[in-house]
Amino acid sequence: MSVDESNNVHTRLQVHNCVVQPLLTDLYQITMAYAYWKSEKTSDTAVFDLFFRQNPFQGEFTIFGGLEECLRFLENFNYSDSDIEYLKTTLPPTIEQSFFVYLKELTAKDVKLYAIDEGSVVFPRVPLIRVEGPLIVVQLLETTLLTLVNFSSLMATNAARYRMAAGDNVSLLEFGLRRAQGPDGGLSASKYAYIGGFDGTSNLLAGKMFNIPVKGTHAHAYITSFSNPSELKTKTLINLNNGKEQDLIDLTLSWRTTLSNLLHISESQASDGELAALVSFAIAFPEGFVALIDTYDVNKWHFLGPKELPVISSFGSGILNFCAVALALNDLGYKAIGVRIDSGDLAYLSNKSRETFVKVAKEYNIPWFANLTIIASNDINEETIWSLNDQKHSIDCFGIGTHLVTCQRQPALGCVYKLVEVNGTPRIKLSQDGSKITMPGKKDAFRLYGADGFALIDLLKKSVEDTPIAKTKLLCRHPFDQKKRAFVVPSEIKPLYKVYWENGHIMQRLPELKEVREHVKESLRTIRPDIKRNLNPTPYKVSVSDDLYEFMHELWMRNTPIGELS
Repeated sequence: MSVDESNNVHTRLQVHNCVVQPLLTDLYQITMAYAYWKSEKTSDTAVFDLFFRQNPFQGEFTIFGGLEECLRFLENFNYSDSDIEYLKTTLPPTIEQSFFVYLKELTAKDVKLYAIDEGSVVFPRVPLIRVEGPLIVVQLLETTLLTLVNFSSLMATNAARYRMAAGDNVSLLEFGLRRAQGPDGGLSASKYAYIGGFDGTSNLLAGKMFNIPVKGTHAHAYITSFSNPSELKTKTLINLNNGKEQDLIDLTLSWRTTLSNLLHISESQASDGELAALVSFAIAFPEGFVALIDTYDVNKWHFLGPKELPVISSFGSGILNFCAVALALNDLGYKAIGVRIDSGDLAYLSNKSRETFVKVAKEYNIPWFANLTIIASNDINEETIWSLNDQKHSIDCFGIGTHLVTCQRQPALGCVYKLVEVNGTPRIKLSQDGSKITMPGKKDAFRLYGADGFALIDLLKKSVEDTPIAKTKLLCRHPFDQKKRAFVVPSEIKPLYKVYWENGHIMQRLPELKEVREHVKESLRTIRPDIKRNLNPTPYKVSVSDDLYEFMHELWMRNTPIGELS
């Protein structure tokens, strides 16, 4: 690693969440550590795999997140004096004092960590992280590593699904801090939403910490805090065309009267308080004017009959007042940005807004006005976006909060951390539930690609096996079903693991968040569309080598108790 890269790592690791520390763990990790210590197993070594068993959100892919935070944790792993004092008061009084001395001296310098690159598309049963080192130390890492990977990967995956639903030409903003699971959940959600494909966040602290673009408009409270234009203390704005101060209120009122006839919206429908609020906001942000237009959405309703649903025939206050302010700004040399719609029929209202903007642009020969940005919020989820797509909406940007940051469709990914080797001897966990049987031993993972550039299959093999070679016939087997096997001739093979931590140091350059975000895009491009689709996606295949299959099943049989009938 170069000096520049080393400095980059050092600088980035200073942004460390103080909550992430050795005591962010379960009590049983400490009690196991004591039992290991008491059993004189301090010199034992072990290998653990961190993986998940099922893709989230009824999909067939997952985005790996949280690796950088795992590395930060390893770099800062040590028990402080106050940690030790707390443990002494918490653990039974029979605990030998020399155990606490042992704990105080522990670090992660003897740990070796292999991982898949953060932001990669990953699949069930393929270990995301392989941890090797002293048994007691790598056991103590379990809970913290899981909490750092579980939500991060779930959140990045959720965000990537929203991105695929919205398409590449629509912006996505994360607006979920106020609905997130506490401040740490809010920060993590902002960070991993950005990695997963969102364009920005409303969360200022996340913007500062992670260099994520921050975006925002204003709330309904700003609109309702005004009642009349006469209460505005500041009414003028510098005209960029001549440098003179000009009354924005008078200009806006004049435009509202003119637009009332063009748009067939009576001025009596328009709220003067809303107009005052929008003028005030425009004076404050003349070059970044975005307005919330559904605070006083006074629509006209036509009832076709006693049992028929009402139909909206006119847009109302918000669109008229916004267009009046935007045209007044245009007269002074400024260009408004757009509108936000936070309630109602988003497809209808966005299309009606676009029609209005196009009509105004044509009438007054202002081409850019037709392309004003339309932002939609209002408790949007993935299914909402797919539905709006079907309705041919005119939305340019979605602001998404609750369903994104809380991952409402699935609250946890379910990563596990399983022992697969002790002192060089592979270990296997058996279960009547086949999905919970572990794959023993130290393994390497490879992604095999077809001639079309898409990933064909992931292959796990014992680390002592030869590295598979592209363009040669490889036997790939289902881990547990002997009938499911296939020969694969990959055009390209990529090893999935890199050594990320060794001898107390980070061994790879840590990419910036923007780079991880780009890696998510690139990784998703290598996955077939049918695997990524929203409905009935095709499962991606994860296989094992013939040697690993035979070894695993031989160990399985050797460790399965033989029943006895009498």
